[in-house]
Amino acid sequence: MNDETVLLGHGSGGTMMKRIIDEVFAASYGSEELAQGDDAAVLPAPASGERLAFSTDTFVVTPHFFPGGNIGRLAVCGTVNDVATSGARVKYLSVGMVLEEGFPMDDLRRICATIAETAREAGVHVVTGDTKVVNRGHGDGIYINTAGVGLIPAERSLSGAHCKPGDKVLVSGTMGDHGIAIMTQREGLSFAAPVESDAAPLNHLIAEVLEAAPETRCFRDPTRGGLASTLNEFAAQSGVDIVVREDDVPVKDVVRGACDMLGYDVLQVANEGKMVCVVPADQVDAALAAMRANKYGADAAIIGEVAEASPERGPKVYLQTGFGSKRILDMLVGEQLPRIC
Repeated sequence: MNDETVLLGHGSGGTMMKRIIDEVFAASYGSEELAQGDDAAVLPAPASGERLAFSTDTFVVTPHFFPGGNIGRLAVCGTVNDVATSGARVKYLSVGMVLEEGFPMDDLRRICATIAETAREAGVHVVTGDTKVVNRGHGDGIYINTAGVGLIPAERSLSGAHCKPGDKVLVSGTMGDHGIAIMTQREGLSFAAPVESDAAPLNHLIAEVLEAAPETRCFRDPTRGGLASTLNEFAAQSGVDIVVREDDVPVKDVVRGACDMLGYDVLQVANEGKMVCVVPADQVDAALAAMRANKYGADAAIIGEVAEASPERGPKVYLQTGFGSKRILDMLVGEQLPRIC
């Protein structure tokens, strides 16, 4: 295909649309299922007793390319991780594109190549998709929607409602990397050390933790709203308190410095390649070792524990600060950094 930019005709349903599907999308991440060309992918049914996990997400990040990835990597990682938090083996993805007329075709090819590379890393197949093109000036280049399907073993049940007093809270690595990477790129900021997005598919890490600690209560990826919002969701779902030790939460010095300069609470900054999990105390060492053995969990840490909630106050999340005091760690209110994913 010789077109240098996306044109309205590429979303027309005719020969131009067939060309962009065949020569850009299918050429990058085509699969046997996608090659069937039908309106619905026909996939193998789950084995007896297994359940389906399904999730969808839409990605509108700006800029489209940033240190550590691009919108294509986010689109795959975000949905793979959401499905994997259920304990499912992630199998299939759909990829829907909303393109703006005039979007550079070379940029689209780069994004599609990243989708293919990230899907291969996660071990998932892109099996169906959709393409729409909007008028120039009405779409900010590219938006991507992905949906994912996975299979949950019959005996597995993970939920934020399963946390119990005495359980331990772990994170798989440093907090705030993605949000600060996007901000520095967007605002043209520079620091002594580079800041890169942590976008990564974590389905293999989750599977390894579950093998080592089969009684794990739940997983969640702390994306928008960061660690603070995720922990508050767990506390509310389970009706418990969660106590986090500030000094035990891993944060890169450059990210902490950027947050101090910009006035952000690093525990409320978005992550795209980190996982929070809650495990029973007697399995926490095994879970931590499994995380640290994975390349995306080298900086994993135990950061706190679950406690009984006060009947008067209700479930809360508390942060034990480095100064010895204790404060409530609230969910993010409002939009700290729009267009982050």
